[in-house]
This record gives sequence, C-alpha cells and structure tokens, in this order.
Amino acid sequence: MVGRQGRVTGKIATGLVGEVMLEVRGGVEAFYAYPTVPDESFEEGQIVVVTEYHPPRTIYVTAAYG
Repeated sequence: MVGRQGRVTGKIATGLVGEVMLEVRGGVEAFYAYPTVPDESFEEGQIVVVTEYHPPRTIYVTAAYG
C-alpha cells in the first residue's frame, strides 16, 4: 500500500477526514485520508502518494509531484 498513488476525491486538510481512491485488488477502492504533514492540504483531483497505511481503510498521504 505504501508508495501507491491515488486521486483525492474528498478534500484532505487538518481537521478534515479526506478521501482518496486507490487501485487495489484489481479494482479501485476509497480510503479515509489524512495529510502526512499536519499543515498540508489537498484539493479534489490532486494526485497523492501513500506514506502510511493503517488497515483496513486509513492512509496518510503527501503530494505526488512537489
């Protein structure tokens, strides 16, 4: 899971639980997402990289492209 790229489908920011769609198990699934760095935020449509995975559905992400 760590290192996979996904698309933000629900805004991720401090105090918000965002959503990211990731390709897994031959399909695309939604995960609850938080920023790796607390002050970061990500808008819908941005591409992010998973830095931590907490089963079954929680991930921490950072920007895929600086």
